[in-house]
Amino acid sequence: MRTLEEVHATIQIAKLKEEDLQPTVHCLSFGENVDSGDYCLMELDESLCKHIECGKSLVIRGDKDEHAALCSEDKTYDLKIADTSNLLLLVPGCKTPDQLSGDQGSPKLVHTQIWGFSNSYWELRRQRPKLKKVKKLLMESPYEGPSFGQAEEDSGQKYTMEDLLDRIQASEAEIVAQLQNIHACKIDGYWRVLDFDYEMKLLGHVTQLVDSESWSFSKVPLSTSLEELGPLEPKEMIEHCLNCYGRRYTDKDGEVCFALNEDKVCQVTACMLLQNAVKFNLSEFQEVWQQSVPEGMSTRLDQLRGVALVDRSSRPETISLLRVEDLPEDTLERFNCLFSMREKWTEDDIAPYIQDLCGEKQTTGALLTKYARSSMQHGVKVYNSRRPVAT
Repeated sequence: MRTLEEVHATIQIAKLKEEDLQPTVHCLSFGENVDSGDYCLMELDESLCKHIECGKSLVIRGDKDEHAALCSEDKTYDLKIADTSNLLLLVPGCKTPDQLSGDQGSPKLVHTQIWGFSNSYWELRRQRPKLKKVKKLLMESPYEGPSFGQAEEDSGQKYTMEDLLDRIQASEAEIVAQLQNIHACKIDGYWRVLDFDYEMKLLGHVTQLVDSESWSFSKVPLSTSLEELGPLEPKEMIEHCLNCYGRRYTDKDGEVCFALNEDKVCQVTACMLLQNAVKFNLSEFQEVWQQSVPEGMSTRLDQLRGVALVDRSSRPETISLLRVEDLPEDTLERFNCLFSMREKWTEDDIAPYIQDLCGEKQTTGALLTKYARSSMQHGVKVYNSRRPVAT
């Protein structure tokens, strides 16, 4: 153990001025059985520090073949090891200069043992949650309605929220938001995604009832809907359909009603028409599409952003199904996939297919600058791949 005199001598040899130093001196020594493998250090930002200080948890998620991700209640972080040239020492009770700023007494010597050391730490970086896997897992056993009976129960794997939290690299809040986005519902304790045909059947029952009762799309009463459609389908499925395609509210008389969302109904109708066609003549499609939606609703091509792609260069013009959810999650893979489908894109066409890749405060323009090359074609800016085209 060093003495205070030895410390003063060391300061003189180092040609330091004692008045420039804190009066408290920590004399460090290694304790017995110190091992660098006993401790793992992690760098947290201010928000995550407060998260831990409030007694909340951070969870590391990922299957064996996936890179580890760390999740809070509502955010996901990439978890990587960062090496450092400095040896990081774990010293319990060691005070930092700001904690000593009020100590102006005579020089003091504090003997402190080092509990552990490391030359690396876990570095966190906010990342987009990997949510495509949610639908992939739930599609192992899509819900096709009660008419399938017991035979349906034995087909495919089903997942609880705990199962999804074990398998998906995302926070619980992000998983719940994705479940709502893909119109999943909880049946007998398991999260299920509805078979598309069955979902369209439910929506058809609702829109036909609205038409037969001459209701406004902005005021569909829940209790009457359940009473009228209950003999056809489970009431919880009818209410689920209304939640997916409408906005719940309570009117001035205290009755629960739904305002059907015209854009959502028109979009899913378009997906139904396009799902079995490679390409559809655009003008013919628009005519059939308008005829297929409930009377009183109006179709517009901007309702199909992110689910269908119009080809203005072909003669005649065509439209085809292309959903964001079917594209790769990785940014580079997404761009490669899009440029394999079409050599040149306008920003208006490609934006719906890369919007979800944008990080915090990032724009689609910034993504295009990084991953694509721009040029002018007939007075319009277009984007093509930065990778050379094979010949």
